[in-house]
Amino acid sequence: MRTPSWRKIFRGASMQRDLQEVRDLFVRYFKEQTVQPLKDLGRFVAFGALGSIFVAFGIVMGLLGVLRMLQALFPVLDGSLSFIPYVIVVVLALLIGAIVVQRIFAGAARRSKRSS
Repeated sequence: MRTPSWRKIFRGASMQRDLQEVRDLFVRYFKEQTVQPLKDLGRFVAFGALGSIFVAFGIVMGLLGVLRMLQALFPVLDGSLSFIPYVIVVVLALLIGAIVVQRIFAGAARRSKRSS
C-alpha cells in the first residue's frame, strides 16, 4: 500500500526546518520590534534624567550665587533687612519654575496638535 503524499510533508525533515525558520523569524521580529525600542527608550530616559539632574544642580548653584552676590554687593541689606536677598532669590526661583512648567505644557500641546 502506498502512503498518501500529504503524509510525506509531515514526516520529512523539511517541515521541521520550516518550523525552525518560522520560530527564528518570530524571535528576530520580536527582538526588533519590542526589545530594541525598549532599549532605545531606556537610553533616552536615562540621558534625559541625567540632563535634568545637571540642569537642576546648575540652577540651584546659580540661585545660590545670586544670593551671595546680593549679600555682598548691598551691605545695606544687613541687619533687619537681611531677608530681602532671600525673598528676591525665592521669587527668581519661582519665576524659573513657572517658565519651565510653561515650556513643558507648550511642548506637550504642540506634540498633541501635531499628532492630530
